[in-house]
Amino acid sequence: MKGKVLKFRKKYKDKIISGKKTTTIRLETKLKPGDTVFVKAGNETIGTAKIIGVTDRKLKDLTEEDAGLDGFRNLKELRAELKDIYGPLNEETTLKLVRFRFKPKATDKDM
Repeated sequence: MKGKVLKFRKKYKDKIISGKKTTTIRLETKLKPGDTVFVKAGNETIGTAKIIGVTDRKLKDLTEEDAGLDGFRNLKELRAELKDIYGPLNEETTLKLVRFRFKPKATDKDM
């Protein structure tokens, strides 16, 4: 598999496939709008995605809407997950909000 890869924890697979998760928040990214990437959940490649936006956002400026687009019930849940992934973050930490359009991998039944 050549090309850029956007990796997620396995637990996000269903939310990505169902379209409930259309963003990801990263500390750093080299992705830019227009990039097409392979999407991996755990060790499984589940499809591809087109990057449609990358926005800088300080931790303190994340909203309930950001949490919903990222597949969380609320901002508290999103912030807890960010802390679990990255450790304690400063409220002034600049994060990268990456918006993507997911396309599932073709399967035999799609042929």
